[in-house]
Amino acid sequence: MRFRLVVTSLLFSCAATLAAAQGLFSPVITVDDKAITGYEIDQRIKLLEAFRTPGDLATLAREQLVEDRLKQTELERVGASISDEALQNELEQFAGRANLELEQFLNVLQQNGIAPETLSEFVTIGVIWRDYVRARFGSRVQITETDIDRAIGQVGDSGTGIEVLLSEIIIPAPPEREAEALSEAERISRLTSTSAFSAEAQRVSALPSRENGGRLGWLPIANYPTQIRNIILDLDNGEVTAPIPIPNGVALFQMRGVREVQRSRQTPNSIDFAAFYVGSAGEARAVAERVDTCDDLFGEAKGLPEEQLERDTLPVNEIPSDVALELARLDQDEVSTNLTRSNGQTTVVLMLCNRLYGEDETIDREAIRNQLRSQQLAGFADALLEDLRAAATIDG
Repeated sequence: MRFRLVVTSLLFSCAATLAAAQGLFSPVITVDDKAITGYEIDQRIKLLEAFRTPGDLATLAREQLVEDRLKQTELERVGASISDEALQNELEQFAGRANLELEQFLNVLQQNGIAPETLSEFVTIGVIWRDYVRARFGSRVQITETDIDRAIGQVGDSGTGIEVLLSEIIIPAPPEREAEALSEAERISRLTSTSAFSAEAQRVSALPSRENGGRLGWLPIANYPTQIRNIILDLDNGEVTAPIPIPNGVALFQMRGVREVQRSRQTPNSIDFAAFYVGSAGEARAVAERVDTCDDLFGEAKGLPEEQLERDTLPVNEIPSDVALELARLDQDEVSTNLTRSNGQTTVVLMLCNRLYGEDETIDREAIRNQLRSQQLAGFADALLEDLRAAATIDG
């Protein structure tokens, strides 16, 4: 594969203009003939803060920028590049991980003092390096069926599962106050104190858990949809997720603890649940008190329009996000009346009928193969980076 390096001179010139105005555009570190300025270090620290990266951010920023210069030198040597269209797509995907459009994501960064060029440079070097590593070492990565079986066995033999101790907030966000709710959620997401988060839950959360400061008990992480599960597991104690948009709301979770427990079952394949749509919250609570199982809801719906009661069995990741979050808190035959529809005119009586595991769970062998492949490529990349570091002259 032939590579060409696109030198992002426009991005660096924009950064230089701003840094010079701030008196920060002077070399602090040099990597061979490449300088790292105080402005770049300051911007990387702010970017890491925005990503809620744990640790000594000043040291981490310097280390990352040194590695970026080492990578850049190697990429220049082989002539690696990324097109404008591909970079735009990567930036949009990056923003999408925070459930935001790119313009919204850049606005949030700018509110935190981070220039758009800083994100572009961060993504550009990461993407070109990733593609170069794949092209250079891809043919040397061999994943056998035995490797996959071994990986599956290591997971299956553990006999343990992960439970998380979370606090939650859901801020109502009807269309007319969506921007206001998102801004409020962004502010809360920067909290690191559990007491401060609990105070905010009591003040703004729409969930009954607000009475307890948003605090939930221990729950299996497998109860949550995959995309939210991954976000939660990335948190350290006290950290808060970025705002998670859901229908007519914004969700936030704070990590209070993680533990490993003995488990008798794996992640559910699908969930059997029922949704009964009634008028007021009071009517919903009355229904909840009368029913003991999902089948009881059919008696409640007798004589009513068919669409007023829905019962579905869906894979976890196909369930609407707000419904999935409610179901995550429930055990079999438990009821939630927290959700509304039609701008609050309809209350949802949501009932968990069953979590379905199956006798033998579907194992995505290709996903495991890709994971093992990524691990091997990361090992090659780390070794290459160490060689580049050993050959470079680094001052500062």
